[in-house]
Amino acid sequence: MHSLVFLCARRLVSHRPGARRAMDLLPAELYPVLFQAAFLDGRTLALRDLVRSWTFPVLSCRRLLAHRNRRSLFGEKSSKLCIQAVILAVVAHLRRALEESCRGTSRCRLRVLDMTGLQDGDTDRGPEGMSLWSGTVALAKACIEVSKHQNECLKRGSKRRKGPSGVSAAPRPVGVEVRADLFVNGTSFSVLRDALQIAAAAGPLRLKCRDFHAEELSAAGTVSLLESLEPAGVRRVDLRFNNLGLAGLCAVLPHLTRFPDLLSLKLPYSNVDVRRLTAGTDAGIRRLAAQLGRLPCLKELNLGSSRLSGKLRQLLGDLETPLESLELAFCYLLPGDVTFLSQSLHAPVLKKLDLSGHDFSENLLQPLRHLLEETAASLLHLDLMECRLTDARLEVLLPALCRCSRLRCLGLFGNPVSTPGLKTLLRKTAVLPDLHLVVYPYPVDCYSREPTWPPSASSRLFEDAVDEERFAAVSAELRRMLVSSGRADAVWTTSLCRHGALDYFAL
Repeated sequence: MHSLVFLCARRLVSHRPGARRAMDLLPAELYPVLFQAAFLDGRTLALRDLVRSWTFPVLSCRRLLAHRNRRSLFGEKSSKLCIQAVILAVVAHLRRALEESCRGTSRCRLRVLDMTGLQDGDTDRGPEGMSLWSGTVALAKACIEVSKHQNECLKRGSKRRKGPSGVSAAPRPVGVEVRADLFVNGTSFSVLRDALQIAAAAGPLRLKCRDFHAEELSAAGTVSLLESLEPAGVRRVDLRFNNLGLAGLCAVLPHLTRFPDLLSLKLPYSNVDVRRLTAGTDAGIRRLAAQLGRLPCLKELNLGSSRLSGKLRQLLGDLETPLESLELAFCYLLPGDVTFLSQSLHAPVLKKLDLSGHDFSENLLQPLRHLLEETAASLLHLDLMECRLTDARLEVLLPALCRCSRLRCLGLFGNPVSTPGLKTLLRKTAVLPDLHLVVYPYPVDCYSREPTWPPSASSRLFEDAVDEERFAAVSAELRRMLVSSGRADAVWTTSLCRHGALDYFAL
């Protein structure tokens, strides 16, 4: 339920002429709630007016909007327009401030714009939503535009204003720091590179990165962008689909030591395969391990889809600080790798563990059970998707799984489990008080035709083979069991959508 103040703010921003007349008369304390109301209702013109006259040195969109319903803020068609409105307003604010600065009359108040967490990480949200990629491009272009305007102002100012010595009097510095999460690929590389170079030269609109995501870039391109980022404040580097290989990773990772606050490193789909032994493979693994060991604050590591068979001990052996999140999906691990992990310094503190894509037959099943026993006190999120877990294999894991008393999310999609197996899983895990999300597989007895095993990662291929009537009955029965167990709050679903939102920082 909205407060009376919020309802009044919503009414005011709905009438722009009245809002503009009242802007200078309103107390500063009302600006935040007016911003919330304007963003929620898609009042882009009101947003631009508010930002241009913002009375505080900091405008944190993330904090202002955090306690509002996230779905209403980011799911509506206004989200892209609202984000664009904020960016355009800051550009207009700086252009005006630069003009006033050249005349010595600058009244610029805004110094920091925090847009972290505002854009969706999905790069394809359609025309109505703003993706992280689109937001990055918009911010980069804004930086370049304001920098060009600054140069024009300086040229005009140097012609019409001279000091007693004949030297141009320096205008007051004008600038806004924009904190943002950045996503770049080959298409947007050039514009982001130019914007980061402007930021490094203390331009009027300076990008400061929190989470850096890069796809399909060369090692040299990745390094050039990493070197352009301001070191302080970078908490995550996500380099995926870059096809760097072992040599490319060894070239990139030394540049990450610049970031003292780096907590998360994601390197999935990097085309590393230690099974293709070459003369430099062991030396490359040693270099990579040494570079990982030089990241003292690292808490999250994702090496998904790297073929690391038999090399996990060597790769993680130089880490002196335990990891809290480890993603090793489709890494072709051997029993010795899983055994090492269960005996490592990481196991007792792991909050998130992803071992999807492994065949947990007899050779891997017992090492996995021991690993779950070691992580039981800390584990919050466990993914064992597409692991060929049958009813019998799942039953072997259940005692260890039920010891994970803090578990919040369990991903089992894509395993050949039957309806009776799912019922057993539900009954046994109902005692876990924090387990609120289970992504379960379509039961094998609900298939109208035999699916392909191992399955594809696409859930659509599973759905095409499912008898919808039989599955609807099973789904309803699972829901009734949850209610009767006093766990109506828990979500059991075959959808991967909600599962993807639970990353390390959310945990």
